[in-house]
Amino acid sequence: MRPRLAIIGVGFMGASLAAAARAAGCVSEIVGFDTDRESLEIARARGFIDREAATLADIDADLVVLATPVGTLPGLLATLAPGLRAGTVVSDMGSVKEPVAQAAQALGLRGFIPGHPFAGSERSGAAAARADLFTGRVVALTPMPGHDEAALARVRGLWEALGAHVRLLSPADHDRIAAYTSHLPHLLAFACAGLLADEARARDLYSFAGDGLRDFLRIAGSDPVMWRDICAANADVLGPVLAAYGERLAAYGEALAEGRPAALAEAFARARDFQETLKTRGPA
Repeated sequence: MRPRLAIIGVGFMGASLAAAARAAGCVSEIVGFDTDRESLEIARARGFIDREAATLADIDADLVVLATPVGTLPGLLATLAPGLRAGTVVSDMGSVKEPVAQAAQALGLRGFIPGHPFAGSERSGAAAARADLFTGRVVALTPMPGHDEAALARVRGLWEALGAHVRLLSPADHDRIAAYTSHLPHLLAFACAGLLADEARARDLYSFAGDGLRDFLRIAGSDPVMWRDICAANADVLGPVLAAYGERLAAYGEALAEGRPAALAEAFARARDFQETLKTRGPA
């Protein structure tokens, strides 16, 4: 029997999940909830959801996915927990896992399976949703000790039905990986864009921005509030990663100041070799 899916938060990620589940035909009904009326109306108009829940207390589903900002997840779980019927499975899509996993453990939610699809866009809102967003992408699931195996199987089954590659990680391992592969790149793009914006002749730079710069800065168009919350939630891991990057840049600066171009070439070659592996290695 196909499960009834409820999605709390039908912005870009939540609406994309709904669109993907609709296209895959892997659920019997999709219920949406969002405090943003515009998002709900777009999701309904585009056929992503079958109906909307008036309140969180009205949500009755086999599988509930939280697609709201990471900072809201612990509180949202606490609100939902008392009203969940037996057997309801809950997951999320947040890009930081330790805080929400700890909140779920404190609430005794064995049927909560933290998740994070390594997919996204700098665009936001239900109008930008894509049914193919998760196809071929890695989705990390970070089940906690003592989790319900049937719950894990249901969440895993949903993502695999959408064409995603599921990887099982601990919350701590996930957050370290995400710090390097997602959170740090966003910080670098924001920093570079901010530096250019502060340049006295910034307006004169626009016409000289080639494809390389535009590609690099694409993710600097992401939601600033969302990324503020992500960085804050993963601060303990992200801080040292950012410091290590700063040391790498400082080493480049020292090589330039000391007239050691060979050191730069060696560092650039190692970086290029890694970049080449990204072209050939897909999700495992």
